[in-house]
Amino acid sequence: MRKNRSPWLHQLRQDRERRALTVDLATDVAIVGGGIAGVASAFYTLKYTNLNVALFERFKLAHGATGHNAGQITSYFERGFASLVEEFGLLKAAQGQKNIEDAWHLLDEMYTDAGLDIPLSRFTGHAGVSSQEQVLAFLENNRLRQEAGLTPETIRIASSADFVSTIPDIYRGLYMLVSPEDIRDILETTTNDFVATLSYQKGCTNSALFTEEVMMYLNRVYPERFTLYEHTPIRKLVLKHDYALLDGGKHEVRARHVVLCTNGFEHIRILNETGLDIDAKYHHLLSGKIGYMSGYLEKLNKQPTAISYFTDPSTDPDNSYFYLTRRGYEHEQGVAHNLISVGGPDVPLEETAQYSLEDDFPEEMEEVIDRFVHRIYNIEPNKKIEYLFTWHGLMGYTKNGVRLIGPEPKNPVLLYNLGCNGVGILPSLHGAREIARHLAGEKVEESIFDVPTHDPRK
Repeated sequence: MRKNRSPWLHQLRQDRERRALTVDLATDVAIVGGGIAGVASAFYTLKYTNLNVALFERFKLAHGATGHNAGQITSYFERGFASLVEEFGLLKAAQGQKNIEDAWHLLDEMYTDAGLDIPLSRFTGHAGVSSQEQVLAFLENNRLRQEAGLTPETIRIASSADFVSTIPDIYRGLYMLVSPEDIRDILETTTNDFVATLSYQKGCTNSALFTEEVMMYLNRVYPERFTLYEHTPIRKLVLKHDYALLDGGKHEVRARHVVLCTNGFEHIRILNETGLDIDAKYHHLLSGKIGYMSGYLEKLNKQPTAISYFTDPSTDPDNSYFYLTRRGYEHEQGVAHNLISVGGPDVPLEETAQYSLEDDFPEEMEEVIDRFVHRIYNIEPNKKIEYLFTWHGLMGYTKNGVRLIGPEPKNPVLLYNLGCNGVGILPSLHGAREIARHLAGEKVEESIFDVPTHDPRK
């Protein structure tokens, strides 16, 4: 077993030349964070403006959350659509949902422009739910989606569920009744834990490899306007009236704009012109979680899929959510398998500075994941699974489960595209395009992604 080794990093170029910052620098746009959000922000800024872009990564490109995730592509939020409507209103919530769904087109655009041949799987994904409360919540989401003019998701309920006769009439036409066997087949399980499924568009890709290949494309197409600096941590920002100074250790960077694409890392100190700390929004709107994942290989005999499992939180509140993906994976040159990656357990962090990719993968997390795989995923109880990879990654969660996209209210020289909330790929791309629109001087409509001007702690 390769502990603390992500399967996505396994496929990156190991011999690529890397450049660190060795001189003082001036640029139009400084992007901090070399993951998918940072590279995508560079892509759209270079495409839609004539600005020069310098991208700074404290370690190696795509080695943060981008290289330590589940590789799922999904167009939903961490929270339900009904709760978005309650906070933002129907129209604004609907536009936010549409923004994320439209980001599929941005993914296609980046694939086409960069001429990528990285495997990209698209399929119908599924979620299994185990309680009446969960089912009713998804039905309410569907009702509001329909009211907002969005496509309702497909909800199937086991005809044997004891609450079927009590489902309110307002949800009529928003679900179908199927046999318990159909539920088990969809979820690829032999258990009777689940009473309903939710189905929607999903996909899988190697987001780390995608990020690296897009970066290589930017190097080729914009050699005079784009530079990547790795092993260059930015420790401090000083925000002036119309520019910023970035502390890159021995060297300083002057930039007209700074875009933070650091996901959940909050290690950067932000000062105003007089040297006083700015109570920047991202410092108290974000919190970090460590997500744990394991992976093993199977024969290449099943289609790609992504399935989420919501077990009853009343029976095991700490382990009530897991996800599983299956996709083709070339572990050795010319030898294809299916890679099964499984995750779900996570641990909140008080300070993200405490986290390191080198931290040990806890044995108890291995055991939690292994028990789930054996219980849910059609694995014989006595069959030992050889996990080829175990890995963990830092996820940035905002207070309201919605990504932060746009300028810092106290100084628009600083912009944000961060806070993956566990579903980072499509929101990162949407954020990248919106950042480019801001930098191009376009009028950007208000949205649910705006950085709040009020203090959410009060």
